[in-house]
Amino acid sequence: MTDDSPATVGIVVVSHSSEVADATVRLVVQLANLAADGPRLVAAGGLRDGSIGTDATRIAAALADADAGVGVVVLADLGSAVLAAATAIDELIGPDLASRVRISRGPLVEGTFVAAVQASAGDELDAVLAAADDAASMNKLEGR
Repeated sequence: MTDDSPATVGIVVVSHSSEVADATVRLVVQLANLAADGPRLVAAGGLRDGSIGTDATRIAAALADADAGVGVVVLADLGSAVLAAATAIDELIGPDLASRVRISRGPLVEGTFVAAVQASAGDELDAVLAAADDAASMNKLEGR
């Protein structure tokens, strides 16, 4: 992000698999054609040793990396990833950042995509969260 660019909502992708989190970020950056100075998308997947799992410490670091001062939306793959993200928010980051973090109920890939598009359009935190949440009810077969 350049000094002239307005701050955008960041996005953290939490998955039990580092490969899934990394691939989701790469896919969304490409599909949404995100500019280099656009929203910060950060993957927080797997455990430090590369095995399957979630790590609240890694999530806390990702939250700090994704934040540009206007907030962060978290997308997670499974319930225990949500629990790890909540632990990071409640116990591992400062209250200022914690007050600007929201966990979405939206699906990992679709939620990340629509959140990134809305963030890149300059939407505020609550609007980016709403878009990610609404992805849970997307009708991919509409008209079919």
